[in-house]
Amino acid sequence: MPQTVRIALDAMGGDFGPKVTIAGAASALEQRPNSRFLLIGDEQAIRAQLERHPRLAESAEVRHSAVSIRMDDKPSQALRYGRRVSSMWLAIEAVKKGDADVAVSAGNTGALMAMAKICLHTMARVDRPALACLWPTLRGQSVVLDVGASMGANASHLVDLAIMGAAMARVILGLERPTVGLLNVGTEEIKGIEEVKAASTMLRDLALPGFDYRGFVEGDGIGKGAVDVVVTEGFTGNIALKTAEGTAAQITAYVKDAMSGTLLAKLGYLLALGAFRELRAKMDTRATNGGVFLGLQGIVIKSHGGADSVGFARAVEIGHEVAGSDLLNRIRDTVALAHRLGDHDGADQTTPPREAAQ
Repeated sequence: MPQTVRIALDAMGGDFGPKVTIAGAASALEQRPNSRFLLIGDEQAIRAQLERHPRLAESAEVRHSAVSIRMDDKPSQALRYGRRVSSMWLAIEAVKKGDADVAVSAGNTGALMAMAKICLHTMARVDRPALACLWPTLRGQSVVLDVGASMGANASHLVDLAIMGAAMARVILGLERPTVGLLNVGTEEIKGIEEVKAASTMLRDLALPGFDYRGFVEGDGIGKGAVDVVVTEGFTGNIALKTAEGTAAQITAYVKDAMSGTLLAKLGYLLALGAFRELRAKMDTRATNGGVFLGLQGIVIKSHGGADSVGFARAVEIGHEVAGSDLLNRIRDTVALAHRLGDHDGADQTTPPREAAQ
């Protein structure tokens, strides 16, 4: 059996708490039997759910925490009452102490980012962490970052994002030399804000061996799979992510309405049932649920707060895949190489980071 991966879960995180997180962990265990779980939160609520999942109960340790972070808290509020005592903090701290290889939470994004940065710290020469997600495309999947860890970015930070995103693509997508592009309002080099144009110049000049920089990518290029890694700052990235999720739900609703309108439409639906099932599977956002905080000295996975057990299980599985890889060392080595080659620390630092998107 492969080496055991120890997963610390914030069992209280998300919109549904243990009802979803425990069921999701049980499903993930079926797919990744070499997992061991550390379930953190209200012990009574956790054990009530574990009764339904005896196999998970055998592979899990429960640690009690009476404090859970609310979904609508600002990061500063969450830190005031949840630092060192909340289920979210304790899951992250388990990684720092070596009790777990990865922490997974469906809780408040801003609070998770703030706690992870304070508890685990960022890697050397990485200014701030980023949240990267898998994005379904016409070619398969791409990595998109940042999708909400922080807002605003200068050229130096965008270069760091490219490095970290490419490392994730090599690990999760199995690509030896992923292609990378910067999200912009056009593909021409003269277009875009100064920070993005400066980052493009730096990436071309650095010519790092870990990825192939392809220049600018427009918004429609994300879904087309124009590149394997799409880089942008967290404000734009979060809007793009939420827009894509909303569009997928909108199209699904349109198809459902169209197929239930008339008897002929219902007959057509039955004849094309296989094709519609395939379409539904491709548009199911649960299959790509689970963002990875990159740039930290430890691995933290963010599940969508409204995910069901299927979606949460996928987030746990992504955590398992990342924890079993050499992702952190790959990022460290490439960031160090980039600084040796180009010293991009000297880039303009005028765009300050802001609070994470909720």
